[in-house]
Amino acid sequence: MRTLVVTNMYPTPTAPSTGTFVADQVESLRDVGVAIEMVHLARRDNGRSVYRNLAQRIRRAIAETDPDLLHVMYGGVMAEVATRAARDRPVLVAFCGSDLLGGDATGIVQHASTRYSLFASRRAAHRAAGITVKSRNLYDALPEAVDLAKVWILPDGVDLTLFHPRDKLDCQRLLGWAEQRRHVLFSSLPSRPEKRFALAEAAISHLDSGGQVELHALVGVPHDQVPIWINAADAVLVTSRHEGSPNSVKEALACNVPVVSTDVGDVRERLAGVEGCFIAEDRPEDLAAKLALVLDRNRRLDARDQIADLGLTVIARRIVDIYERVLRTG
Repeated sequence: MRTLVVTNMYPTPTAPSTGTFVADQVESLRDVGVAIEMVHLARRDNGRSVYRNLAQRIRRAIAETDPDLLHVMYGGVMAEVATRAARDRPVLVAFCGSDLLGGDATGIVQHASTRYSLFASRRAAHRAAGITVKSRNLYDALPEAVDLAKVWILPDGVDLTLFHPRDKLDCQRLLGWAEQRRHVLFSSLPSRPEKRFALAEAAISHLDSGGQVELHALVGVPHDQVPIWINAADAVLVTSRHEGSPNSVKEALACNVPVVSTDVGDVRERLAGVEGCFIAEDRPEDLAAKLALVLDRNRRLDARDQIADLGLTVIARRIVDIYERVLRTG
């Protein structure tokens, strides 16, 4: 099977942490025998200019690689153009979160861009031969007229060979974190408004006025070093306004590290039955109270087996099955 992947999220030398989950998925698909060529739009490096002449670029890639189908990994303008440009090939669109739910725009230009991106996602959803979404809330956010027979809920996989339990003190020493303090990891970019870093800071301030609990933001950390940060933490904190299927939660569970999260995406489903993890209200007081329960408990989880069905190879094989269905019907 030959697939042309079109994505605007992929690691680059200047943005090594961007789209690591896409890179993992591409490599896992190759590992199970899919021949993949890519059209990568370096959105983080080059801005909106990457969408100029995109239709021609996609048609040229189709002519050169002769794929069985296109797999567009993110919605918005890119997916709208791809579903229009691929006239004779089925297109599978993977919606990830903000492309269906929108974002917290901070200015007039960004607000207009977000609105247009949502409009483009809706058009792409109608045209696509197949759709995957990360979680039920994204499924529910699809346009009403979309044929749900062509939609699959499929979370991203986790590299279980990379994300596994490690000794907490050893990891803290590697990072230079003070062993006598407690450490909470905010595993998103603080600059993204929908992640609500200020809410995380407020929760830590409410929990600890004596400076004994430190909040660490995962910024500029190479992907292969992220497990060290997770394992060094006493808890992973998620304060997002909206999510699809946050990888940080699944990666923490793979490392048996407790999670405190707002009720977003599929987090409630992931944490169901896991002793030592908590869903909190969107208030600093409740987030602090749930973090206090985790810190007082002071134990690792027994959660790794719960996400065994989200290993990269398992998810890759599910994607291949979706490819085959799309090719039969698209």
